[in-house]
Amino acid sequence: MNFLQSIRDKFKLILIDAIILAIAPIFAVLLRFEGTLPAKELATVQSCIPWIVAASLAIFYFYGMYHRIWHYARMRDLVALIGAVSLSQALIFVIIVMTGTYMPRSIPIITWILTLGGIGASRLMFKINIDLVTESKGDRQNLLIVGAGDAGAMLVRELEQNSAATTNIVGFVDDDPKKKNGRLAGFPILGTVDELPPIVRAKAVDKIVIAIPSADGDTIRHIDNACRSTGAQVCIMPGIYSMVNGEIDMGEMREISLEDLLRRDPIQLDFEKITSYIAGKTVLITGAGGSIGSEISRQISRVGAKEIILLGRGENSIYEIHQELSRKFPEQNYHTVIANITDRERMARIFKRFHPQVVFHAAAHKHVPLMEIQPDEAVRNNIFGTKNVAELADENHAEIFVLISTDKAVNPTSVMGATKRTAELVLQEINQHSQTKFVTVRFGNVLGSRGSVVPLFEKQIAAGGPVTVTHKDMTRYFMTIPEAVQLVLQAGSQAEGGEVFLFDMGTPVKIKDMAEDLIRLHGLTPDRDIKILYTGLRPGEKLYEELLTSEEGTTSTKHKKIFKAQIQPLDEYDLHQSLQTLKETTDKQVILQTLKHMIPTYKSKQLENEN
Repeated sequence: MNFLQSIRDKFKLILIDAIILAIAPIFAVLLRFEGTLPAKELATVQSCIPWIVAASLAIFYFYGMYHRIWHYARMRDLVALIGAVSLSQALIFVIIVMTGTYMPRSIPIITWILTLGGIGASRLMFKINIDLVTESKGDRQNLLIVGAGDAGAMLVRELEQNSAATTNIVGFVDDDPKKKNGRLAGFPILGTVDELPPIVRAKAVDKIVIAIPSADGDTIRHIDNACRSTGAQVCIMPGIYSMVNGEIDMGEMREISLEDLLRRDPIQLDFEKITSYIAGKTVLITGAGGSIGSEISRQISRVGAKEIILLGRGENSIYEIHQELSRKFPEQNYHTVIANITDRERMARIFKRFHPQVVFHAAAHKHVPLMEIQPDEAVRNNIFGTKNVAELADENHAEIFVLISTDKAVNPTSVMGATKRTAELVLQEINQHSQTKFVTVRFGNVLGSRGSVVPLFEKQIAAGGPVTVTHKDMTRYFMTIPEAVQLVLQAGSQAEGGEVFLFDMGTPVKIKDMAEDLIRLHGLTPDRDIKILYTGLRPGEKLYEELLTSEEGTTSTKHKKIFKAQIQPLDEYDLHQSLQTLKETTDKQVILQTLKHMIPTYKSKQLENEN
């Protein structure tokens, strides 16, 4: 039905153009001779009309005049219209001159003006007619856009092209009071964000779209609260990074998420440097099925590695990320490997087969309470698993090895944090005797990662509550998964060997505030619709995390969001002796005491209770 309608619309335009092309020369003669039609000039014009119409329609067709959607006409369409009419009239004038046909020179000029005006008016009427038909259908959502800037104007164009039948844009609001009563993209700027409630009531707004991709989290939170007080549906445009990388369409709108409320300035990547150390290389990613590992694999797939080895011990997660990547990046060469990093012989065969040049080591046990009750497993995986992969990278002459660490490694109070800090020390020691550049990247919690607090809160809210928070004053640093991985890749490009890179994590966030934000994002009220229950600190947890110990200082790097910690390696003999003790024991107290010996700032409540 739509195809037949399109054919009918094109036929209408061709018929209208033919009529305009036929009568425009006659009216030109009429205007030229001030209302009279001399027989000689009229006969000449009439004899030319058939091939004037035929030649012009042919030019219009090949110029794409009948393939354009005039309902969404823009300046480029107007330019094309002028070009097509001008070309057709110029060709006709040349033919007239070459055939020696007499005609006053003013007549082609007047004909050009009349033809352009007539065809332009026909396209305008065509657009108006479709608008009237669309409006008569009713049941369109009244939409208000927050943000009268470039993104708002782009959103208007996208909506007009793709959602005109379902959306009626009523205008904009903006935080800048100077913009009030102005117009953007043909729509009025009705007021400021603080004036939202009366504007929504007056315009019967059904949906509000926040179109400020570069706004920080506090601004988004303020706007979201103002929007939700109106009762209208609230959506947000994607962030700049997602749009630039082609992941999300400009017109795609979604519900506001917690990531939006924590949003910081977009990170600017040095893609040339990233390309220089990854492009054309064989890259191994351990823990590739996890949150960080899978995002690393997505981002380096855009760079063009020679081949990417996706290694993990969970077959389902490796299968899923491989399927996703193969669909998105069909030209990239992938290898899937199911293996445990603690299996030294298995890992040695993998390195011998693939000879990876770049290694991203994301495999780790990270659940704090679980590792408290089984520290031997944390030691086996986080320390000796890391040691296996790092030593094999050295033996096989890898160029760069990047360890994904955590802020819990700083003044650790948990077994998980202590084992990750020990893994950093192991890398420091290996780096002193290796041609491979070993670096560590240390950052805080990642929103949406497996086992993190946000998915837990989501499940608790879906179940009707309560949402459990350990302590009302607990704070954490948070980053989004793409943001964390971008900085990991950037840090790898700056590797010289032995560095521990820290990321600018912004301002720490109260877990209590996050819980309340999530509840509100579900359209509910904290402590009324969903209760918040404080359960107390779990084993190994502390109220706040740190990125540096008191002994560590930082130096800046080439990237404004990345810093380098000044780490003092452990005495080599002492490190080896301690590692040997950890390797030979499964006794919980011996493990804790050895970790305490290696990391004096480690504070274990289990050890304190023993003492």
